[in-house]
Amino acid sequence: MQFQSIESDVKLGRNVRIFNFVNLYGCEIDDDTKIGAFVEIQKGVKIGKKCKISSHTFICEGVTIESDVFIGHNVTFINDMYPRATAADGNLQTEADWKCVPTLIRQGASIGSSATILCGVTIGERAIVGAGSVVTKDVLADTIVAGNPARVLRRIGK
Repeated sequence: MQFQSIESDVKLGRNVRIFNFVNLYGCEIDDDTKIGAFVEIQKGVKIGKKCKISSHTFICEGVTIESDVFIGHNVTFINDMYPRATAADGNLQTEADWKCVPTLIRQGASIGSSATILCGVTIGERAIVGAGSVVTKDVLADTIVAGNPARVLRRIGK
C-alpha cells in the first residue's frame, strides 16, 4: 500500500515518479521528475522537467524550481521573512497576516543535502549549493557556494 496524499488540484506531467509518504497539494510538477519519500510540496510551487527531489525535503509555497534541478535530501525552503505564530491581536496568524516571499531555483542548479534556502533568493543556472549550507542571498550562475551563511567557493570552470 502506498501512503501518499496527492490532492486533486496537483498537476502532474508525464512520467512523474512519486515515492511513498509524500504530501502534495496545489502544485505543478512537470515531465520526468522524481519525488522521493517523505517530501512535502505546497500550493503554488512549480517544478520543471527532469528534476530530482530527494527524500525528506520541504518545498513551501512561493518556490519555483526550473528544469534539470537536483535537490538533495532534507533540503528546506523558507517563504516568510519574519515568521510568527500569532498576529498582533494574539490570535493564530492566517494567510492574511504574512507575506509569501518567492524563491527561484534556475535550470540545472544543484542543492546539497540539509541545505536551507531562505526566501527571496535566486540560485542561478548550474550553481551548486554545498550540503548543510544556509543560503541567505542570491547565488550567481555557475558558482559553487557553501557554509553558514553560504559563501562563494569558486566559479565552475574557473
